[in-house]
Amino acid sequence: MNETPMRVYAEIDLDAVRANVRALRARAPRAELMAVVKSNAYGHGALQCARAAQEAGATWLGTATPEEALELRAAGIQGRIMCWLWTPGGPWREAVEADIDVSVSGMWALDEVRAAARAAGRTARIQLKADTGLGRNGCQPADWADLVGAAVAAQAEGTVRVTGVWSHFACADEPGHPSIRLQLDAFRDMLAHAEKEGVDPEVRHIANSPATLTLPESHFDLVRTGLAVYGVSPSPELGTPAQLGLRPAMTLRASLALVKTVPAGHGVSYGHHYVTESETHLALVPAGYADGIPRNASGRGPVLVSGKIRRAAGRIAMDQFVVDLGEDPAEAGDQVVILGDAERGEPTAEDWAQAAHTIAYEIVTRIGGRVPRVYLGG
Repeated sequence: MNETPMRVYAEIDLDAVRANVRALRARAPRAELMAVVKSNAYGHGALQCARAAQEAGATWLGTATPEEALELRAAGIQGRIMCWLWTPGGPWREAVEADIDVSVSGMWALDEVRAAARAAGRTARIQLKADTGLGRNGCQPADWADLVGAAVAAQAEGTVRVTGVWSHFACADEPGHPSIRLQLDAFRDMLAHAEKEGVDPEVRHIANSPATLTLPESHFDLVRTGLAVYGVSPSPELGTPAQLGLRPAMTLRASLALVKTVPAGHGVSYGHHYVTESETHLALVPAGYADGIPRNASGRGPVLVSGKIRRAAGRIAMDQFVVDLGEDPAEAGDQVVILGDAERGEPTAEDWAQAAHTIAYEIVTRIGGRVPRVYLGG
């Protein structure tokens, strides 16, 4: 527990991260596990969570951008790191020199990584991404033969080594969705073609967090777990964190900035969308949308104050929001929990997601940089 008074802070339990990685490894015992630490580990702290995940047996780390991967290397993180979101002119040579696996979805990327490998004087580690139906990044089946052929030729010349073939599900968080089977079939077909043409990947992977939890036939050689590493359920349909054997790693806490008594008929916050029905106590939570508290949850966002769940009264502002305590007492400096663990009776990321009409991924990831992270179990 942090003893220093703070306006707001995110308490990150690294023991929970380790426990979640071990639980996820148990779900896919024959596959390696990649802990995805993109976007500052979904708001939890990339460096600290990367180390904790490795300590618990994660053999790969994943990032979206090359800059994220290079930051991990610069901080001394060893082992396999993969990044996948590239644009022309990106830091290919730096990634090659840092021994980072880079994803290739098209000819332009293969050309740039080959040039970077020649400039660096070493072989680049590349993973070919197949678009099996998500329709974002990845190579379309119609273009796959050309990309595979060019990659095999580049491998023969020594500029690249194809270390992986991979893809990503569109609807794995919706058990039984027909696209899941179609994507698995497409992945097997595209993988078979690549292997027939001479690709011998170290890892073949398509499973994200929900597929790791619910779809054993998708595990192949490696599972890529993101949100679940941090103890948040990828989808309410899959179950709560506790039902999935996970522990939320983040608890977002704040200290009340003010408690005051106001009369009946008093407007609260911008627009007066909330008006008090009787004399009441209002408490001011000093966190707002600049800290990542979603404005869309105005009037609905839950917070634990004085042992009870309250709702944001009126608009959530940039730096603060108000809760109506009724007749219950509280005072400035009292600690409140904005989000945490349902098993402790606290509001959760999923509760805030439902209040803001979004997903839990966004809730934890959007917690901003001016919110200090305090690490437990380091």
